[in-house]
Amino acid sequence: MLQTINPATGALVTEYAEHTPAEVAALIERANDTFIRWRRTSFSARAELMMSVADVLEKRSAEWGELMTIEMGKTVASAKAEIEKCAWVCRHYAEQAEHMLADQAIETGRTKSYLHHEPLGVVLAVMPWNFPFWQVFRFAAPALMAGNVGVLKHASNVTGSALAIEAAFTEAGFPEGAFTTLLLPGSRVSEVLEHPKVVAATLTGSDPAGRAVASKAGSLLKKTLLELGGSDPYLILEDADIESSAATCATSRMINGGQSCIAAKRFIVHDAVYEPWLEVFVEKMAAMKMGDPFDPTVQLGPQARHDLRDELHDQVVRSVAAGATLVLGGEVPDLPGAFYPPTVLTDVRKGMPAYSEEMFGPVATVIRVSSEEEAIEVANDSMFGLGAAVFTADLARGERIAAEWLEAGCCFVNAFVASDPRLPFGGIKTSGYGRELAHLGIYEFTNQKTVVVA
Repeated sequence: MLQTINPATGALVTEYAEHTPAEVAALIERANDTFIRWRRTSFSARAELMMSVADVLEKRSAEWGELMTIEMGKTVASAKAEIEKCAWVCRHYAEQAEHMLADQAIETGRTKSYLHHEPLGVVLAVMPWNFPFWQVFRFAAPALMAGNVGVLKHASNVTGSALAIEAAFTEAGFPEGAFTTLLLPGSRVSEVLEHPKVVAATLTGSDPAGRAVASKAGSLLKKTLLELGGSDPYLILEDADIESSAATCATSRMINGGQSCIAAKRFIVHDAVYEPWLEVFVEKMAAMKMGDPFDPTVQLGPQARHDLRDELHDQVVRSVAAGATLVLGGEVPDLPGAFYPPTVLTDVRKGMPAYSEEMFGPVATVIRVSSEEEAIEVANDSMFGLGAAVFTADLARGERIAAEWLEAGCCFVNAFVASDPRLPFGGIKTSGYGRELAHLGIYEFTNQKTVVVA
């Protein structure tokens, strides 16, 4: 049985029976049958249905936002915003897919030569719990608009959200089998990948999960796209605006309770502004109200699961034992839910968990440096490469550092890293490979076919 537990109370919400192997196989076969027809559906017809999905999401945003809050502890405000962002990505691809996938002429001296994009087939999406709707829709909107169909293996603790997403496509009028939720644990992902009608997979999640899926898919010669963990560095240079940069950094660190791959995690601060910047930053972090995620005044709900909260606390404890200074938080509160307070660690050095590991929760790591060069060196001294940001009064300087020196897939100047349907999204190093969103995202699951007419 798959279980969903309310992380704010520890109470069992619902149990779901797993699909049997025979049921999984039948659902994949149904998806493939739908693909054969769906790939020939016009862009205009697909776009009309995708626009309808956006309408359904907005109509049911309060209901499904509440579901996310119950299942993984997201605050009600952020849950509603997530649903609205999903509607945005649906409309974006409904409007842009035909243009993005238009044939691209290439001059070769032949009568005609061009690049033609066509869908691949049934794509498996293995998705995490932290953004239960958004992670799925940023895959599904471009993939389905390209003519593919999707089967979803979602995180078990957000099974209700997974079923709601399937319901959204059904209610919008998509053909049965265009988007299917499979009810099964992570241990059965190989079973899905082995099915001959599953042609590719996308995974957002942890490094170990990504390695497992990539390894299995690779052995089957099936394409994968991976968006994995991150330990995003934010560089605060000596000419940065202290108040605005500290506020932006605190906001980014606390997005989704700190449970975001692209949340700011390592704050690399120049000597010249270290003390005043840290003072403001700690004030901003301390002001984040923790409590019932249904309370509209709360910015920090519980962590998604008790075991994840305990792992985070262990990282903090081990870092302090290794010499880090606990400036704020760092104590497990005496509450029934999986709560963890805003926490700030300073004096963080190489070899500590807070330096090298992803801290997936409301814990900020502050590292002091003496120069721009050292800041860049520390920022890149990581196995991760998802996002990064630099704060400086000199925009040209910031752009140069972001474009030429920071080793990450998404680099921002004087702003926190955020995904946007119009911009490619993804990482390097152990943060994964491939790109989601924008035009690159819709290309990922297409056959980019060369056609030449003599």
